[in-house]
Order: sequence, then structure tokens, then C-alpha cells
Amino acid sequence: MTREALQALAERAAQAAAAGGFAQEGRGPVPSPCIGVCRMDAGGRHCEGCFRTLDEIRDWSAAPPGRQRAIWAALLQRAGLAPQAPAGPPG
Repeated sequence: MTREALQALAERAAQAAAAGGFAQEGRGPVPSPCIGVCRMDAGGRHCEGCFRTLDEIRDWSAAPPGRQRAIWAALLQRAGLAPQAPAGPPG
């Protein structure tokens, strides 16, 4: 894992949160955590870019929004990043 990849993932999470992608009541699309650094770590546990496991990567496109938000929460924990709070109502 590089510092740049971790920073890119943190920025992607912040963008997703700002767009409402982590809102529990949301039913719209949840942005993918992929940052284009697609290689597994040395132990084969997770992607070095987005921190998803192979199962999470495979399941992403068919997963409902609630499952995608759960994947985001898990990968942020794996990456050692703070969970992103859903964006509040405008105004």
C-alpha cells in the first residue's frame, strides 16, 4: 500500500459521503471505492488500492446499496480510515 493510494481512497470516501452515498435511507447508487490501483496485497487478503476483498470486488455490481455501504465501512476499517458520516440535509 502506498501513501498515495491511501490518500486517494480517503478522498474517494469523502466525495462519496458528500454526494450522499453513505446515507442509510438512500436507495440510489453508492459510488465504487475503486481508485484504479488494482492489485492484491502480498497475502491475497484485499486490494492494495480500495481495500476490498476478492469477494467484495466480485459482488459489488450486483450488491444492493445497503450491502455496498457495508462494504465501504469494512474497507475503511481495513484501511485504518475513519468512517465517513453521511452528508446532512442542505441548508
